[in-house]
Amino acid sequence: MPDTASGTTTVTAATTERDLVPPTRTSRAPRPARAAAVLRGLAGSLIVSCQALPGEPLHGPDIMARMARAAVAGGAAAVRINGPEDVAAVRRAVTVPLIGLWKDGDEGVYITPTLGHARRVAEAGADLVAIDATGRPRRDGLNLPDTIEALHRLGIGVLADVSTHEEGLAAAAAGADAVATTLSGYTPDSAPPDGPDFTLVASLGAALDVPLIAEGRIATPAEAARALTLGAHAVVVGGAITRPTAITERFAAALDSASTVPTPPVPSPVIRRTAEEPTA
Repeated sequence: MPDTASGTTTVTAATTERDLVPPTRTSRAPRPARAAAVLRGLAGSLIVSCQALPGEPLHGPDIMARMARAAVAGGAAAVRINGPEDVAAVRRAVTVPLIGLWKDGDEGVYITPTLGHARRVAEAGADLVAIDATGRPRRDGLNLPDTIEALHRLGIGVLADVSTHEEGLAAAAAGADAVATTLSGYTPDSAPPDGPDFTLVASLGAALDVPLIAEGRIATPAEAARALTLGAHAVVVGGAITRPTAITERFAAALDSASTVPTPPVPSPVIRRTAEEPTA
């Protein structure tokens, strides 16, 4: 049942997702204090996304825990982790803040697609839960404001992954604790840019009253630094650090392209002789 003083909900074994959504909303549950403190501590920092999907060589909780430890040893202030099993393993391995999500499927809303997914990720040890906050319908039929409200009643902070400026504003208005540009270029409403969507970072950084996390195709330290100068609160880097297969593919493709270009002839060296040097 809701605790009207604190805005959180006492959860029992019989509590369902629908129980967490009030039939009428007279007041919004406050943003969780723990989430606010975590986000304040991440100002200007690097968050490393450590993920490997089924079928990839590094897939598995033990490997992701080691990957997270390596990222933290290199200076990551937080990590972003996929799936309850990996979240639990990484939570045991590192003490930095952990952003959890759950990719389920590969079409439509598949990043933490239901309130139940979000609860499982939080219960596994995530400090914040990242959810798809685009305008697309969620699998459990709940809208974004009701989903965020239910999570806040459980004391769970929400990072809203969006693809457009309008979605970012809507997510903040719905109560999201922070907004991320994660889905730019990956939905029908957002054209895929060649690299990071710095235009979206700049527009949301100037418009939001909650922290903006820059994420998506950030491949170099210079790009990460630029995101901060454009208004990002923190920056997530994933594949450029933690996906060795993808990194290797980029190098291999570059060499393949170079091998198809004719090699220019190497000019013969020009020997210059001094006046004192004999010619024969």
